[in-house]
Amino acid sequence: MLHLVRPAPLLLVIAGLCPLPGHAELRPSAVPGGVVALTVAPANTPRPVVRFGGRPVLLQHGAEGWQAVVGLPLDTPPGEHTVEIGPEARHLAFQVKTKAYPEQRLTVKNPKMVTPDPEDLDRIAAERERQLQVRSQFREVPVARTDLDLPTPGRLSSRFGLRRVFNGEPRAPHTGLDVAAPAGAPIRAPADGVVSLVDDLYFNGKTVFVDHGQGFVSMVCHLSEAAVQVGQLVRRGELLGRVGNTGRATGPHLHWSVYLNGAAVDPALFIGPTPDPKPAR
Repeated sequence: MLHLVRPAPLLLVIAGLCPLPGHAELRPSAVPGGVVALTVAPANTPRPVVRFGGRPVLLQHGAEGWQAVVGLPLDTPPGEHTVEIGPEARHLAFQVKTKAYPEQRLTVKNPKMVTPDPEDLDRIAAERERQLQVRSQFREVPVARTDLDLPTPGRLSSRFGLRRVFNGEPRAPHTGLDVAAPAGAPIRAPADGVVSLVDDLYFNGKTVFVDHGQGFVSMVCHLSEAAVQVGQLVRRGELLGRVGNTGRATGPHLHWSVYLNGAAVDPALFIGPTPDPKPAR
């Protein structure tokens, strides 16, 4: 059963060189699927309104000024882009660089997880819309930290952005980070937040979304079980559920996605440098 909670003088900064306030350890990367950090207003001015692609973005206040943390969708074209700073609709430009993500080929035993039956397509479309709604919510609360904890320990088995081919059929890019972990391993909240969705979805299997505030959202899926309920306040490190093999999965593992202003971005940028995974088998 679906459980859904409703949302309650400028300087050009070179993306990737702008430090974030507080405890943040985010490593900005101005590429499709990356994150840019921009100083959008002096520290001694009121909180500005900042939008990218028509969506509000996360803002943090520190000694160096108001910082906008902007997620870049995977289909963002290289070149110049701008954020809009209101209410006077000023624009601040930044550059997005090209990034080529590698290809990954996987074999899935259940062919319906590659080419669903026609009767499943309506369910898949409805689930996609619900997830889009949840990850696009903008909850107006302070976000002191943008560093995240890896939800479960393990080898990073599949990186973000991989161009995926299932059973020889090209499918959508990988919009998360996979962690190889044994079935039943605990999955913990990567940061403080509110549980905004708990559901069992066609492709994702058992899934939990956590809203960290201001469009900053985590999703964990393929769980064997969820340990939280919609609307529940969770603290960093609190149990969300356990690793499983539900949905479209080739074995027990955690899939972890991170969203900013509705865009799926690379979770590895929030957890600090990590070694490259071993080649997939």
